[in-house]
Amino acid sequence: MSNHKVAVFRKEHFNAAHRLYNPAWTDEQNREVFGKCSNPNYHGHNYDLEVRVAGVPDPRTGYVLDMKILSDIIGEYVLEPFDHKNLNLDTDYFKNLNPTAENIVVVIYDILRARIDQALDLRVRLYETERNFVEYPA
Repeated sequence: MSNHKVAVFRKEHFNAAHRLYNPAWTDEQNREVFGKCSNPNYHGHNYDLEVRVAGVPDPRTGYVLDMKILSDIIGEYVLEPFDHKNLNLDTDYFKNLNPTAENIVVVIYDILRARIDQALDLRVRLYETERNFVEYPA
């Protein structure tokens, strides 16, 4: 067996609402900075999530990480708490953190990092729209 590092990917999808808002600012300041994204009644996105895990495949299984296990982790710890939720109101993660795509991707990374073997490299990419996406770590 070689020591070649291989990357495996899992794609998922979730829908969520949010409001970009800085509570220290007036509604007018929030509108100036965040535009429509600061709508007091929230707005939603159809998020696409890509999770990349890289490492040397286990010589016993040939897997970097069993994709069923990765799917289960994402499902339980990301999709379940975020899908069809209002990120500002329905999750503790964004009670005091503005749910920008940048902050969401870091939160998802931290959730997954705590549950995936530290010997494996992890990278998370989040598409907020078809054309706008973020990745962490950068």
